[in-house]
Amino acid sequence: MAETVNTKDMTLDQYAETIMFPVGDPNDGFAQYFIGQSYLAPVSTEQIPFFNVTFEPRCRNNWHIHHATEGGGQMLVCVGGRGWYQEWGKPAQQMLPGDVVHIPANTKHWHGAAADSWFSHLAFEIPGTDTSNEWLEPVDDAHYDAL
Repeated sequence: MAETVNTKDMTLDQYAETIMFPVGDPNDGFAQYFIGQSYLAPVSTEQIPFFNVTFEPRCRNNWHIHHATEGGGQMLVCVGGRGWYQEWGKPAQQMLPGDVVHIPANTKHWHGAAADSWFSHLAFEIPGTDTSNEWLEPVDDAHYDAL
């Protein structure tokens, strides 16, 4: 089992020292699809682009779908803190450093930080045909607080 670091009371700078990838800048370009503050850092923009996404405690993205007619989807690799991943109609699963989630194309889901922890994951967009992202409704507090 992965060792977790209590990050709830850390500042962003303190938390950033606990992970090996950069936290990046405020994720302003996608802020309308998040509850709370997130940060985005490109790790690689060649071959298979991927990003480190960092969420402050309680921050989560809206339900969304990575569409594709062939291939596509997303892969998440937790690199710090503690968070959640949930597919529509299924129980949420906790994510700890080292955990990997494979999200098939056309699957409605969300991911974000636990209430008491910062959370960072690498996000890989899987190449495919006719890929697009569809942002949907927020994960409301009642749903989130039940975790």
